[in-house]
Amino acid sequence: MLFVNIHVPTRSLFCPPANNKHSRTLDIPLPTARLASAAVQALRVDKELSPLVRRSFSTVAVDSQSSEVPSSPEETVLRVEYKATTNRMLRVAVNGFMESLGVVLGVMEELDVDVFGMETTKESE
Repeated sequence: MLFVNIHVPTRSLFCPPANNKHSRTLDIPLPTARLASAAVQALRVDKELSPLVRRSFSTVAVDSQSSEVPSSPEETVLRVEYKATTNRMLRVAVNGFMESLGVVLGVMEELDVDVFGMETTKESE
């Protein structure tokens, strides 16, 4: 089973930038850079339904200042930045994204070769 830790120690998952109160940044750590890149490619296909919401995807490296997570030069964190005209539109968009993310992670868990390799390694330890 693939477990994704959504805890980012240096800041909360939903980090509002100072300049826009109707925006949020979501950082979702994934086990490998390849999985993070695959998630971006899969999620980028679905466009936002409302013209009142803007979304951008990227992958970034794990924050090296964190003491709980080992530093890695690989971009294993899926970053999604949202901007909306209202809090309600932001909430609806983020909820929809979280549902899509759940589907993508479920597919990765079931079909990805590297994830199976991780499970086998953990079971043999």
